[in-house]
Amino acid sequence: MTQPAKKPWLRSQGAMTLLLLCISFVLVLITNAYGNNNPYFLRVVILVGIYVILVVSLNLSNGFTGVFSLGHVGFMAIGAYASSILTLPVETKAQNLPDLPDWLAHIQMSFLPALLIAALMAAVIAFLIGIPLMRLSGHFVSVATLGFLVVVHIVLINWTEFTRGARTFSGVLQYTNLWWVYIWVLITIYIVWRVVRSPYGRALLAVRENEIAAQAVGVNLLNSRQLAFVVSAFLTAIGGGLLAHYLTSFSPATFYFTMTFNIIIMLVLGGIGSISGSVVGAVLFTVLSELLRNAELGITIGNLRIPPVYGLSQIILAIIFILIVTFRRKGLMGDREIDWGRLFGNPKTV
Repeated sequence: MTQPAKKPWLRSQGAMTLLLLCISFVLVLITNAYGNNNPYFLRVVILVGIYVILVVSLNLSNGFTGVFSLGHVGFMAIGAYASSILTLPVETKAQNLPDLPDWLAHIQMSFLPALLIAALMAAVIAFLIGIPLMRLSGHFVSVATLGFLVVVHIVLINWTEFTRGARTFSGVLQYTNLWWVYIWVLITIYIVWRVVRSPYGRALLAVRENEIAAQAVGVNLLNSRQLAFVVSAFLTAIGGGLLAHYLTSFSPATFYFTMTFNIIIMLVLGGIGSISGSVVGAVLFTVLSELLRNAELGITIGNLRIPPVYGLSQIILAIIFILIVTFRRKGLMGDREIDWGRLFGNPKTV
């Protein structure tokens, strides 16, 4: 009996994943070595990775379910504050947060357990508020999730025993580095990719395209949206914790409207409904923001000197966003993904 021909090594999905992981490891290794001599470059690369986590996780909720949430930065704030409180040294807690409960004031956790506990807290909150919110559709759910963000902001300002209120939350240990960030980038992309490619993911897409038709074939609308919302909140809180332990000091204003709109711009820029687009949008937005921010200080071109124009970066980014929404509503990638199989010589690999 004739044996079926074996596929070349690169045509298997597992081998392709392993190859991409090896390439990612080498790139991070090279970047880390170069970044030791260039802290600014390292900072930009770390911020790119954190924003990739945030945009990809938001895309799971906004891009693949059709539920456009404006409140995910609230989960980011929960992850940032909860993980920071859990990792603060006892001496720092006594000085900065003297009114903490005794059971919390005398513990200091390592980074990973604190990060996971903070993300689980955000996931539980997402599950509870998702029960009523995920029954809504269209602009109603957007307004409701925006209300959640406002509630989180108000709680952070008024719960001074835990958050220091509107003052800067400082003394956080800087655990976040290039390796922590890009390990979580790979985990986030893999989780979202597996969810979208699973039977559950097909149910999500069906709900996004036509709610009535999806329900007619037995798709549970609430459960589909709820699970995506919870997983997205978990990963968003991870991104918030990573950012908090990189900045080491922040305030409630860090996790409010400006951050919300920046992440949404990245999502729309890359393409709602595309994991690859989320990565592209986060990279382009972060790099462009840094270039424009440097240009605000003034540019010299030959004998021409352009004086400092502060706020120019926000104006240009806003114009770019308007142009993208007007002329390419689906973003740069639309709902397409980068075909890695085609890049490595196998057009059938997805």
